[in-house]
Amino acid sequence: MSTTRLPAPDRSPRLREALLAAAFTADGLLDLLGAPAYAALARSETVPALRATRGASPLDTLVRLFLLQQAVPYERARAALPLAECMEDGWVVRAGDEVRAAVDVRPYSGPEGQDWYIVSDVGCSVGGAGGIGSREEGVVLGVGGASTTLAGITVRTPVASALDIGTGSGIQALHASQHAGRVTATDLNPRALEFTRLTLALSGAPTADLRLGSLYEPVGTETYDLIVSNPPFVISPGARLTYRDGGMGGDDLCRTLVQQTGDRLNEGGYAHFLANWQHVEGEEWQNRLSSWVPYGCDAWIVQREVQDVTQYAELWLRDSGDHRTDPAEYAARYGAWLDEFEARKTKSVGFGWITLRKSAAAASGNPSIVIEEWPHAVEQPLGPVAQAHFARQDYLREQDDAGLLAGRFALAAEVVQEQVGLPGAEDPEHVVLRQNRGMRRATKVDAVGAGFAGVCDGTLPAGRILDAIAQLMNEDPVLLRDRTPQAIRLLVEEGFLEPVRPAG
Repeated sequence: MSTTRLPAPDRSPRLREALLAAAFTADGLLDLLGAPAYAALARSETVPALRATRGASPLDTLVRLFLLQQAVPYERARAALPLAECMEDGWVVRAGDEVRAAVDVRPYSGPEGQDWYIVSDVGCSVGGAGGIGSREEGVVLGVGGASTTLAGITVRTPVASALDIGTGSGIQALHASQHAGRVTATDLNPRALEFTRLTLALSGAPTADLRLGSLYEPVGTETYDLIVSNPPFVISPGARLTYRDGGMGGDDLCRTLVQQTGDRLNEGGYAHFLANWQHVEGEEWQNRLSSWVPYGCDAWIVQREVQDVTQYAELWLRDSGDHRTDPAEYAARYGAWLDEFEARKTKSVGFGWITLRKSAAAASGNPSIVIEEWPHAVEQPLGPVAQAHFARQDYLREQDDAGLLAGRFALAAEVVQEQVGLPGAEDPEHVVLRQNRGMRRATKVDAVGAGFAGVCDGTLPAGRILDAIAQLMNEDPVLLRDRTPQAIRLLVEEGFLEPVRPAG
């Protein structure tokens, strides 16, 4: 584990003022680097950014110092920073006439345009200089795609209490500090808690209650309104790297985390996790995940990606830089991963999102558990989409077929209709309803479904609309009413139709 002394956060406001004064912000970086170099930096390619920062402005200096991990002349660093304080507090170190950063400091834009900073180990600001490529056990990563994905899928309603498990450099705690009265952040790595403290301080955010330990151990029986975690979910042979390897066999860490959440959530509370899960020979992966859902909770689980065991092993061996080692050592490590998967009869590994909500309906024995595969593009943030998903599930649980036919619905604002068929044909081969936002789902509908959806504006009951369609299409209205509720239910569940509640 790294023993590098971490900066002291006490004078972070002074450093923050200097960073803001130099426009060392997400917007400032984009203006300085330009879109191509900015995008290249996110791919761990630093040459374009180095070329764009050959000037002598404070912003050029700060980008080279904190993002590109380049030594900068002492006088230039003094012009950009309260340098004496930064050296004394441990943000930078001096070597002769040059200054180097002791930590990564990455500008990050909050959901309302806040200028935030994520602090992490040098070389480990994900997407920054050199990528990760570290095999050091206690390394603390910065912000990456997984972090921003979790932040985007989290429901952001005001809550009294929030818990960030495995906080790392503190990005989830930082987001939660904006809408939670009290934030608790835990990690098994004591360095991660110190980095979280730095991230919050340098971002001008409220402090968090930082606790050392694994999973729910540090919080005992305390309960929360919001729980988030980007855990060390990698399924690996051993627990070599704290930041990614769970240390339990297979996907047991993710399973344990999810299963223990039911007792820690308050009524109506949400929990959001990123996770990996095994696809095991002779077992449906959906059944595996369904068994994880704790009593008293509804669940929405989305599998975003599946990799076979060779792809998965190669991904994480590259992540830790093992592919750059001696070929024999690399082959041995690769073989150990495949041995582990073979022993567990694992044929592939899934990655995705798990969202839980504590509800009275689930506690009474009628949980809503939706498990689906959706590898297609989505539009973040999805927190409001998750909230709407569970609201629709609540509605559908209350309605039998008669209730659906008596209900009123409105076509969701972002839905468009596409007709597909041969040019010049009188009728389309099929009709597709497509969402242009959120999950961006698409579904085929027949003529009745297309006509029904097109008329839904919240004014007429569904049954009345079907009667009118039956008359237009010369169909038996009774038979049409009998066969249509299931289609309506699916359109509501997937968000194409929104229930219109009676006023008052």
